[in-house]
Amino acid sequence: MPDTPHTPLTASHASNAPADAPTPAERGLPTVDISGWTCPTPLRDQPRVVMGHGGGGALSAELVQQIFVPAFGGEVLAQLGDSAAVSLGGARLAFSTDSFVVRPLFFPGGSIGDLAVNGTVNDLAMSGARAAYLSCGFILEEGVEMPVVAGVADAMGAAARIAGVEVATGDTKVVEAGHGDGVYINTAGIGLIPDGVDLRPQRVVPGDVVIVSGHIGVHGVAIMSVREGLEFGVDIESDCAALGGLVESMLAVTPDLHVLRDPTRGGLAAALCEIASASCTGIVIQERAVPVPPAVANACAILGLDPMYVANEGKLVAFVPREHADAVLAAMRSHPLGADAAVIGETVATHPGMVVARTPLGGTRVVDLPLGEQLPRIC
Repeated sequence: MPDTPHTPLTASHASNAPADAPTPAERGLPTVDISGWTCPTPLRDQPRVVMGHGGGGALSAELVQQIFVPAFGGEVLAQLGDSAAVSLGGARLAFSTDSFVVRPLFFPGGSIGDLAVNGTVNDLAMSGARAAYLSCGFILEEGVEMPVVAGVADAMGAAARIAGVEVATGDTKVVEAGHGDGVYINTAGIGLIPDGVDLRPQRVVPGDVVIVSGHIGVHGVAIMSVREGLEFGVDIESDCAALGGLVESMLAVTPDLHVLRDPTRGGLAAALCEIASASCTGIVIQERAVPVPPAVANACAILGLDPMYVANEGKLVAFVPREHADAVLAAMRSHPLGADAAVIGETVATHPGMVVARTPLGGTRVVDLPLGEQLPRIC
């Protein structure tokens, strides 16, 4: 908002002021035209798309639930999972699609090509499926340098080989200069869901143990550091990685995991809020137990961000029956991508649909679904 002198609220400012009360101008108070003011937080009744609609928070949910779900219909879509679980020819398949518009295209620890592969593989893994095939659609802006395109493609191919998935089909489109941002990528993926695996929020029950696979907030801070040219005193690299192998190690302990989620846009907070709402259970987390690396904590303190809402690209949160929690945690810690796994809380029957955090000082605060996104264009 524009810089203006602070004017205390007085009775004449209120809507119930007497009709004959003097106006602020008559009393010598400054008058300000607020018609051109904008609020940094998007309003919920926006008549146009705003950046917050792509942030994975409340605005994204409203966009999907109020426009896309009614338009497309269907029981499968209504599940609104990271990937859709469908039956085809006697097999249970996971099917997912995602689009990637990260800026910059290359960042510490990865690139848009790595994100395109790992993000889709991870969405499939959250259904318990090992990815088999991916599609790839490139939208290129006129004028982008060919070595940039080649670098993205090479990174994507290398990531696919590491994840054990094949890019089986694709498409390329070119838009006029000024109508894109170098390279956008859309991917879709399919994979097989093993028998006996049923991962969805509706299976969560009070008493489940909440486990996160490692340090949170790393990807979003890594992107911001290079985008804004910030120096935090230490190098911060994205945690971008394919989680299929980690999920397989967890399912080897027991197929009876209740739900998995990769906390990308909106961070860990958004993932927890979505699961609490879908499962109609309450979630209590211990703030002290949430693994936030010092570099991320310090960067967020400088930038005024909450690590709980910062995106991740190589982490998952699991809701596990209490009787299996110790064994699953041990299996996660034995895998390179779960070495820092930690129990951060549990589900409860009280305050259904709400996530609360117990602070180190003994207080309790509500962890709400973010409206938009603290860091746009991070995936």
